[in-house]
Amino acid sequence: MAHKEQIKFFFVIPGILWVLIFTIFPLLYSLRLSFFQARLGQDQTFIGMGNFQGAFSDYRFWNSLSITVFFVVVSVSLTVLLGLGLALLFNRPRRGLRFFRSSFVLPIFTAPIALGYLGLTIFHEDVGAVNVALRMLGVVNPPGWFHQVWAARLAITLVDVWQWTSFCFLVLLAGLQNLPEELYEAAQLDTSSGWGIFRHITLPLLAPVLFTVTILRLVETLKVLDIPFSMTSGGPGAATQTYSFYVYLVGLRNFNAGYASALAYILLLIMLFISSFFFNRLRAIYD
Repeated sequence: MAHKEQIKFFFVIPGILWVLIFTIFPLLYSLRLSFFQARLGQDQTFIGMGNFQGAFSDYRFWNSLSITVFFVVVSVSLTVLLGLGLALLFNRPRRGLRFFRSSFVLPIFTAPIALGYLGLTIFHEDVGAVNVALRMLGVVNPPGWFHQVWAARLAITLVDVWQWTSFCFLVLLAGLQNLPEELYEAAQLDTSSGWGIFRHITLPLLAPVLFTVTILRLVETLKVLDIPFSMTSGGPGAATQTYSFYVYLVGLRNFNAGYASALAYILLLIMLFISSFFFNRLRAIYD
């Protein structure tokens, strides 16, 4: 028995070491760096909360944060709403449903940076599929997707929505298929209103799944980097420079590891606050 117990620990140790080396240690070391003026090739100097104070007086911090907030609001809203609509549409026996599920899930497993380069092709000003289609529809001057501020932001948002709508669809469809049929049968005896059934039965029962999908999408979208990096490189100017993009520039382009660590921890605190708010709301509703 003692030998078997030792073997169990032998198989667990690699996972523990992985977490310690690649998760816990970087997390603690970056926390230490956030209190230091630390640049590559220079001595580290303790400055206390100086990096955090500097962030709140940095206009590029506020610019990247505002761009990220816009991106989060639009992308999360569209992915959740489109995913819910598709889940409701396919929450019934349909021919080819299995094939549709399998094909619809493919964008989730595509590398975001590859999707960014694909978006670069699709939204190309001269030969991109989007502008070609717009010209066929009679639009004389289609937008320059990578030269106009809001057009560039919209293009990045649409690529992200295309990738993550399928995730919301699959999770919400699974939630819908686990709802008890008896409630719908009883409700159909009282009313024929599909909207009433959705509002008073489907939506309340599906709320925990909706909360979960929304918080997962919020966290994922707050730290988006790959798509704006590959599609626009943060341009035009800094119009699509998301928060994580700015942290990347500060840390890996300017080699200011201390300030980049402070920015990363500010984002972590924002995520923790949002997650706590959502879970507290959910607990208040169901307790």
